[in-house]
Amino acid sequence: MQSSYADYRILLVHAHPDDETINNGATMALYADLGAHITLVTCTRGEEGEILLPGLSHLASNQDDQLGAHREIELKAAMKALGINDYRFLAHYRDSGMMGAPQNDRPDVFWQVDVDVAAAQLVHIIDEVKPHILITYDEIGGYGHPDHIQAHRVAMRASELSTWQIQKIYWNTIPKSVIATGMAAMKEIGSDFFGTDNIDDVPFAKDDSFVTTLIDGNDYVDQKMLAMKAHETQIALDGPFFALSNNLGLQVWGHEYYTLMKGIKAAPFDEHGRESDLTSGIVL
Repeated sequence: MQSSYADYRILLVHAHPDDETINNGATMALYADLGAHITLVTCTRGEEGEILLPGLSHLASNQDDQLGAHREIELKAAMKALGINDYRFLAHYRDSGMMGAPQNDRPDVFWQVDVDVAAAQLVHIIDEVKPHILITYDEIGGYGHPDHIQAHRVAMRASELSTWQIQKIYWNTIPKSVIATGMAAMKEIGSDFFGTDNIDDVPFAKDDSFVTTLIDGNDYVDQKMLAMKAHETQIALDGPFFALSNNLGLQVWGHEYYTLMKGIKAAPFDEHGRESDLTSGIVL
């Protein structure tokens, strides 16, 4: 990697608090530590999230949306753990719930917003930050959640509408080989976290050929784990994420995978021909 990163700017667009840490926590901590400017835009406050801590069950989805306010606090703590200072919400769009849920039809949810309206709001941030790199989801939002799909649509549309030209756009991806290892580890402890023994039934598992870029954030796994713990309502300390860590070691969370959708893949490459630096090939 290069010696100085202070001139690089990276924008991440995520659907709910905790998505950023699970998908990109090590990457964010790594590049923040190197001096790059990291901006996180979260599209909803996650009001429909499932609460995994019984002691916080009173925050469950209700008219007051107390969970959303609590998840703002969780996000703040997670960003502190990762060393991120610039994080913001796109607007005040509400969590849409899982696909097919009645909440999808509420007029205030993110799923119902006109893509161009939300994209225009993101354009304001892009024009301010002027990112060289954009990271978001693929066209199915990883696993089909309405807010993830909408975040993808809004991010991609904003990149088209902005006068600022983002040089590289990445989509989060998880290769089948990694999922297969995780499935085997979970099976060993009797967990049915993936709900299937067939790798092809896991919606977010992509063929390894889709991986263009692998970021090695192993030195930042401890920060990522602290950030995951900060999202206490969504990630249980005795849940599958930490079970994977116990079986495969904390380093299982240090590798984060991407598909380059815009821009030129550039050296340095690893032994599999994958980029090892998001900023490679960027013209300053």
